[in-house]
Parts: sequence; C-alpha cells; structure tokens
Amino acid sequence: MIKALYTAQAQVAGGRADGRGRTSDGMLDVALRMPKEMGGDGDGVNPEQLFAVGYAACFATVVELLAQREKINAGTPVIDADVALIPKGDGTFKLGATLDVTLAGIDDRQQAADLVRAAHRVCPYSNATRGNIDVVFVVNGAEL
Repeated sequence: MIKALYTAQAQVAGGRADGRGRTSDGMLDVALRMPKEMGGDGDGVNPEQLFAVGYAACFATVVELLAQREKINAGTPVIDADVALIPKGDGTFKLGATLDVTLAGIDDRQQAADLVRAAHRVCPYSNATRGNIDVVFVVNGAEL
C-alpha cells in the first residue's frame, strides 16, 4: 500500500439529526442537524453541506494548480457547489452534485471548459465520485 500524504481524522457522535462532528486537531467542531427542508430546525450543518465545501475547495485547488502549470491566468476560481440528497424511490438515497465554476480571468469559453475538464480528471473528489454520483459542471455560465 502506498503511504498517504495526509490523513484527516474526524469523529462524529450522533448523526445528522442531533450529532456533533469534530476534527482531531480541533479546527472544525460543528453541530450536525437536519435541514429545515427535511423537517429539522436547520440549526447546524449537514453532511451534504460539508461535502459541498470539501469538493469545491479541492476542485478549486486543482484548477489553480493546472492553470499555473499551463501558464493560464484564470484568476481566483470561485465555485458554487450544490450537493443534493435525492430519493431513489425505494427508501434509499443517492447524491448528485453541481459545480458552478467561475474563472474570471478566462474569456475564452473553450479554454475555461478545457481547464475544468482537466481538473475533473485530476481532482481526488472527482475521482471518488466518478461513476458513483451524477456531477454537472457549469463553467463561466455555460453548462458542460
């Protein structure tokens, strides 16, 4: 087995309805609650929000690195991430995601789309989700 470059450690006590999640370094400590849309009080965060932040942060980093490598001035990537909890109709759920990527430094739609496609091939979150959940990309206002 290849040695990991980094391993995040977190503990959750309880679950999405009334839990608490903490990282081992204490930098993240959140109340977990059901969103209002699912009958909860919304007085905390939920797993979909945490996944959306993680995916968007990782993807933005990969976009920046690839842009630097290709000497493209993409500006600071801004990513609006939606992660949806979708009922499958049999009592189970699946996830879906949309990453709306804004690259203010790139006017050429094809160049921006190519950079996002390349990032999707490299990003660890994209690699983890590929074939498992539907991911839609919007780049500078246009869906890929």
